[in-house]
Amino acid sequence: MIDILAIGDITTDAFIKLQDAEVHCDIDKENCKLCVRFGDKIPFESATIVRAVGNSSNAAVSAARLGLNSSLLSYMGDDHNGKECLEELKKNNVDTKYIRVEKGKHTNYHYVLWYEIDRTILIKHEVFDYDLGDIQAPKWIYCSSLGDNSLKIHGQIAEFLEKNPETRLAFQPGTFQLKLGAEALKKIYAKTDVFFCNLEEAKLTLKSESHDVLTLMKDLSALGPKIVVVTDSVRGAHAFDSANGKSWFIPMYPHVPYESTGAGDAFASTVISALASGLPIEKALLWAPINAMSVVQKIGAQEGLLSREKLEDYLAKAPGDYKLKEILV
Repeated sequence: MIDILAIGDITTDAFIKLQDAEVHCDIDKENCKLCVRFGDKIPFESATIVRAVGNSSNAAVSAARLGLNSSLLSYMGDDHNGKECLEELKKNNVDTKYIRVEKGKHTNYHYVLWYEIDRTILIKHEVFDYDLGDIQAPKWIYCSSLGDNSLKIHGQIAEFLEKNPETRLAFQPGTFQLKLGAEALKKIYAKTDVFFCNLEEAKLTLKSESHDVLTLMKDLSALGPKIVVVTDSVRGAHAFDSANGKSWFIPMYPHVPYESTGAGDAFASTVISALASGLPIEKALLWAPINAMSVVQKIGAQEGLLSREKLEDYLAKAPGDYKLKEILV
């Protein structure tokens, strides 16, 4: 049986490490812009190609590293890039029987402008004929980034969950899913067991200016998700379980980041992998920052993903202040 079936787009990331650039922000450190000299030749330090990434692909690899049976439902073109992505998935023990190859189309390829520890990603999603098709019921579906023409497959996922109530849903919306909005995806929100986003995405989803994380989580839960998890960069992460009214805060696992791509995917997929392994949400929240910490020590979203043994070792060696804190609701 498949423990986690991840559904979402796959891509290759080409990391271009910039050394001659500037970042300009508003006085409140928001609306930052990456700037280079216009019309000039800009030197770069290095270029690194990372295959078979993307939110859902990262989640499938994360689950496999943690000892689960994972599969990926995704679309790619019949090109060399697609073949390389497929081989990378197989190397990482991800089941590929639900990979759909469309002739005459290109596999997604993104450019990552890497400056200091952060990145700006140039994205272009190929238009695929998204269709859920005939799938075996997994323990969990992990739904994340899909193109803006994917409304149909979201409806199919909701229908599948209605017919297969034993399958649970994790939803981590990507760029276009956030753009579609909660109303367009209300059937998905209604069926979601665990929802993931960062603080800015929470405000965007709710069209809210509130900075109170608990309020935002409660409002997100009102859309349907049973558990809501909101990450807040180096400030840690919050979770709210509507079933028992409990809320938690987990700090960042101490580290100095090298390159930040994939931290959110590592966090979210680790929570779901822990739950799929039969662990409680409290243990899942202790696991997640550790995998996120490890990922940002490497280039790209997958190289730093840990095995269960290494993750538990980090947890055993955690500093005394790395604790899950229950917040009074």
